[in-house]
Amino acid sequence: MADTDAVADATANLKIDENAPKLQLDEETGEWVSKGELKKRLAKRAKKASKEKNKDAKAAQPEAAPKKPKEKTEDAPLDPELMFKQGFLNDVYNERPVKPVMTRFPPEPNGFLHIGHAKAIAVNFGFAKHHGGLCYLRFDDTNPEAEEEIYFTAIEEMVRWLGFSPYKITYSSDNFDKLYELAEKLITLDKAYVCHCSDDEIKLQRGGEKGASARFRCKHAEQTPEYNLQEFRAMRDGKYKPREAFLRMKQDITDGNPQMWDLAAYRVLDKPHHRTGDKWKIYPTYDFTHCLCDSFEEITHSLCTTEFILSRVSYEWLNKQLVEFQPMQREYGRLSISGTVLSKRKLKELVDKKYVRGWDDPRLYTLIAVRRRGVPPGAILEFVNELGVTTNNSIIQIARFEQTIRRYLERTVPRLMLVLDPVPVVIEDADGSDGLELDVPFSPKNAAMGSHKVKFTKTVYIDRSDFREVDSKDYFRLAVGKSVGLLQAPYPIKATRFTKDEATGKVTEIRAVFDRDTKKPKTYIQWCGAGDSSRKCEVRVYNQLFKSENPAAAEGGYLNDINPKSEVIYPDALIESGIDEVKRRAPWPEAAGEDQLGKGGPESVRFQAMRVAYFALDSDSTDDKIVLNRIVSLKEDKEKS
Repeated sequence: MADTDAVADATANLKIDENAPKLQLDEETGEWVSKGELKKRLAKRAKKASKEKNKDAKAAQPEAAPKKPKEKTEDAPLDPELMFKQGFLNDVYNERPVKPVMTRFPPEPNGFLHIGHAKAIAVNFGFAKHHGGLCYLRFDDTNPEAEEEIYFTAIEEMVRWLGFSPYKITYSSDNFDKLYELAEKLITLDKAYVCHCSDDEIKLQRGGEKGASARFRCKHAEQTPEYNLQEFRAMRDGKYKPREAFLRMKQDITDGNPQMWDLAAYRVLDKPHHRTGDKWKIYPTYDFTHCLCDSFEEITHSLCTTEFILSRVSYEWLNKQLVEFQPMQREYGRLSISGTVLSKRKLKELVDKKYVRGWDDPRLYTLIAVRRRGVPPGAILEFVNELGVTTNNSIIQIARFEQTIRRYLERTVPRLMLVLDPVPVVIEDADGSDGLELDVPFSPKNAAMGSHKVKFTKTVYIDRSDFREVDSKDYFRLAVGKSVGLLQAPYPIKATRFTKDEATGKVTEIRAVFDRDTKKPKTYIQWCGAGDSSRKCEVRVYNQLFKSENPAAAEGGYLNDINPKSEVIYPDALIESGIDEVKRRAPWPEAAGEDQLGKGGPESVRFQAMRVAYFALDSDSTDDKIVLNRIVSLKEDKEKS
């Protein structure tokens, strides 16, 4: 996972390696795919549409007896292991059908994981699990200049939150002694040399700017193994400062693959390591370390993203020189989200300049931010499984991700009533119903979720947007002389009059009576009772942080693309008392890393606020204050009728 910042920047700019196919938007799925892939998809859909048309024409012909209409069924979730049973990952296993399968997830501990890493976690851990094998969590900690303990902790937390348990937690630094010995072995084989060239000199050796000149081997490659060994030990002993000397692999400068152009194997770094302290003055590079650690851990299937496809040649070359066990590297397309930034550098700037609350701000797409927002880990895994795994890089629109979350929450979380901007309604003839306890189901579709009690009171609170001072024919909520149903309440109510604050123009109170003559009103609205039948809360409604689908391309840079309405706060909202029971029974749902009662943070307290959105408890909540985050909207924020 080297150079992840560069990869994230490239993704944000919607650019792909020039050797890779140019991407085009599949408008139906929201994916960015190659031109050839899009052509195949469109042809397949056209064929399907033609079949449907023929079927409709046939159905239009008179029949002897009419067929019964099919009952409407909910979309069933996909087989959670489908991506391992077909397509790319199935082919990878069939290429090397060994038991036991051993994989690894090898993050660099130099930043927080983002949504794209969720795919890598699901692929590596899921592939091993599907085939009865094991997966390591291996920290690629070879760069002490960028590594911090907070990242190690956060990475492990995210792996476990997604529902995976590492077979072992290992570190590349566990192997520093062994790697050093193999570096000396490579030198004695005359397959490595110590180089003192500058960056400009190395660039010329590799063909100069855009390959304008012929490539040639560094003059230091002519040194004897004995001299190189002496120089390498001098590097180890601190004779050279950073950038004064490198150990380079002697590969094949004539090869068309730049990953064979005498890559660096070791460099000098004047920085103590978080695990080995001051023991080492030299540290191995990713290109030297990764493949050898895969061999040490007997990784059968080294699964990585396609930016490492060129590295496969150097990966195999080095292993064949030095070790017996030969892992198999195969590459799949990475996952990125459009409409945001994933680069650690850009995320850090957003945090440092206080455009967001922190690395876990719910508007970001780091995994700790997605978790805080309330997105369930099971929904993320379902999203990855729905997209499948191919060699195409996927740049998915945020709306597509939210669509999966919405479907997942629809079938897994309870329902409550929430009022964002409350205005009191006094029901003048409700004396007999005041204090009446209503038994309200948590889900109209899933009786197993149970029910809870809600106290109906003479004064109820409705959302300000559900009342109009002036009625109209196309308006179906509350207005003077018009009736509206209150969800689960014994009767509809009819507004009779209202008062307002002349200074602000806001309605301050509505007076109403029960409409006992209307059995079924045209519309039902949510409400919260007075007193202990509701709880005051702060509600944070999060919208997209950026205004465009490609913030990196915005004029003046991505910071000029910030959406000023990315966070809207309702400080005086009300939530019905059923929230207490939802908190007690959390997590909702029990899945992935939140698989048992109490195993989950505040974000595992999730519910659908009827007619509003899906919400989760925020970590800012206390015993005295409820803070809620909007996870996703209902029906893609369509306006209420």
